[in-house]
Amino acid sequence: MATPNRIPTHPGDVLKEELEVRGISQKDFAERIGVSYSSVNEVLNSKRPVTSDFALLVEAALGINPEMLVNMQSRYNMAVARMQPSMPSHLEKIRRMCAPWLL
Repeated sequence: MATPNRIPTHPGDVLKEELEVRGISQKDFAERIGVSYSSVNEVLNSKRPVTSDFALLVEAALGINPEMLVNMQSRYNMAVARMQPSMPSHLEKIRRMCAPWLL
């Protein structure tokens, strides 16, 4: 698979914008969903992944679809993994070695 031209949006970016639009502080949001401020801040700044549990908390608090957030995180993770310098050559080596299995 080709390397993406850009990294997909981290779901934390979407959540950060949503909180800003609704006028909700990160601190208040963290308190209301029972998560530490530092954890919320790291998610919103793309330093921590959105887990299934966190996505369910967001759904309960803001009504945002949790599957969408988890899918965004998965796409983000795959793009970051593909961008690792050694990944393309490692994957190509595996493809060559395993090609006979695909016949």
